[in-house]
Amino acid sequence: MRFLAIAQAEMRILARNRWLFMATLIMVLFALALTFAGSAPTGTLGVDMLTVSVTSMTTLSVYLAPLLALMMAFDAVAGDAERGSLGLLLSYPAGRGEILLGKFSAHLAALTIAMTIGFGTAGAIAAYMGGAGQESVLALLRLIGTSVLLGGVFLTLGYMVSSLAKSATAAAGMAAGLWLIFVVLYDLGLLGAVVMDSGGWFTETLFPWLMVANPADAFRLWNIASSESVALASGMVGAASALPSWAAPLSLAVWPLLGFAFARLAFRRVEP
Repeated sequence: MRFLAIAQAEMRILARNRWLFMATLIMVLFALALTFAGSAPTGTLGVDMLTVSVTSMTTLSVYLAPLLALMMAFDAVAGDAERGSLGLLLSYPAGRGEILLGKFSAHLAALTIAMTIGFGTAGAIAAYMGGAGQESVLALLRLIGTSVLLGGVFLTLGYMVSSLAKSATAAAGMAAGLWLIFVVLYDLGLLGAVVMDSGGWFTETLFPWLMVANPADAFRLWNIASSESVALASGMVGAASALPSWAAPLSLAVWPLLGFAFARLAFRRVEP
C-alpha cells in the first residue's frame, strides 16, 4: 500500500499549510450563515428548521465543494514540477497511478473532515433551535456524503488540469475555468436552450438527462429527489421527479472514475 505513504505526506503538507483548518473554517462559517439566514421560511413551508438548513447547505455545497477541491488539487502536479519535487516523487518505488491515488486519498480525507464538521455543526444547531425529524437527519447525512463525492469529482479534474498545465499559474486559471463551466455556465446554457425550446422535445426529453450529466447538477438532484421535504423546501419537485432515482447517483459514482482515468492519462505524459 505505497499510496498510503504519499497520502500521509500530503496530509502533513495540508496541515502545515493550514489548508485543512481553512477549509473547515470556511465550511463552518458559510453553513452557519446560511442556516440562520434560511430559518425564516420554516413556519410557512411547514417543515422543521433542519430541513430548510439542509436545503440551503445543498445550494452552498454545489458552489463550495468543487471550489475547495479544485483549490487543493490544481497544483498537485504543476506545483511539484515548479518546486522541483516532482522528480524526487517520481523516483519513489510507486507508479504514477499510486502517486495520484495517494494525493487523492489525502485531499478527499481533508474534504471529508471539513464537510462533516461544517455541515454537522450547522445541522446540529438547526436541529437544536428548530427541531429535526428522521427524514431531515437522513437528508443531512446524505448531504455530507454526496458533498464529499462531489468534491472527489473535482479533485480528479483538478489533477487532470494540473498535469496538462505548463505552470501552477496556468493550472489555477484552468481550474477556475473548469469551476465556471461546470457550476455556472453549463446551467446558463441549458436555461437558454429551454427558453428557446418553449416546452418542446428538448425540454421534456433531453434536458433532464443533460442536467444529470453535470456532476454539480447530479449532486443537487440526488439530494432533492431523495427527500420530499427537501424538494418542497427547494421548490424543485418537478425537476427531482423528471428522472429515474438511479440517474443522479450513477452520474456522481461514474464521474470520479472518469476524472481519475483522465488525470492518470495526463500525468503519464508529464516529464519530471
